[in-house]
Amino acid sequence: MVFKKYFIPRFIQYLTVLFIGITLVFIIPRLLPSDPVEHQLNRMTAQGQYLDPAAVEEMRETLQELYGLKGGLFQQYITYWKRLFTGNLGPSFTQFPTPVIELIKISLPWTLGLLLVSLMLSWLIGTILGGIKVSFPNSILTKLIEVLAMGIRPIPYYIMALVLLIIFAFIFPVFPMAGGYSMGAKIGFNLNFILDLFRHAFLPILSMVVLEIGGWFLQMRNVASNVVEEDYVVYAEASGLPKLKIIFRYIMRNAIIPQITGLALNIGFIFGGALITEIVFSYPGIGTLLYSAILAGDYNLILGINIFSIVGVSTAMLIIDLIYPLLDPRVRYQ
Repeated sequence: MVFKKYFIPRFIQYLTVLFIGITLVFIIPRLLPSDPVEHQLNRMTAQGQYLDPAAVEEMRETLQELYGLKGGLFQQYITYWKRLFTGNLGPSFTQFPTPVIELIKISLPWTLGLLLVSLMLSWLIGTILGGIKVSFPNSILTKLIEVLAMGIRPIPYYIMALVLLIIFAFIFPVFPMAGGYSMGAKIGFNLNFILDLFRHAFLPILSMVVLEIGGWFLQMRNVASNVVEEDYVVYAEASGLPKLKIIFRYIMRNAIIPQITGLALNIGFIFGGALITEIVFSYPGIGTLLYSAILAGDYNLILGINIFSIVGVSTAMLIIDLIYPLLDPRVRYQ
């Protein structure tokens, strides 16, 4: 009963966010002056071939049906939601007749792997370094880390990705420049293919980890600087407990909760950074798929990726919000 009181308002908020976000995805493209149906027709007739007006009109109606643009605005909106509930996002026009949902399924594992590995590594390293910084405030090493974190954090994702790409793939060709695996690689669960995957993923992951560590480090430093002044930390130091025990059991254990909150608040920003990083490295994830869809004017694919992104980020934030009371005893399911 107590869990229901905690869960229901958050789930209602989650559904509200989804409804608003998905509705905006429906509205915004329809405010643009370009018409995807006419765009496709112009592309078909650009080759100079004569097409019978009746055939053109029939093609127009077919395209409107595929795009979900048939009928008035309200009818289109109803059709839009019906398709969403049945998982029908329509076909991709650049890879016709492959359904949009199939293309997303192919690209999704690449993005999830990149996002989860970089997120966990940067969060763990940044959190630990932030706790150590507060425990050794006068150390030259921690001061250097602080300066680097403050200097690197504002750098855009694409700049960091380009710098690493130029250094480690062009000047010193240690890692591959693009792709998720080598051409001609024997795909399967074997050591050579796994190592090849790691080589291709290393630079994209590194570019994200380097930038994100700074944010987690600075946030942990700010929170932990208040924790070290608490009576229980002062008493632990006066009792002569080992420094590492004080750092991990007393300081970081109590300062880590806001880090989890920050994880929920920043997951959308980090997801966007992953998409940009994929584009720079031509990594075969959702970001590269979205970029190619924008260049080709693939209307259905662009909408499908945006809808999926909204659902994915919102769901991740809901999950973190629901498990938060399990991590912080001060917060109850009430």
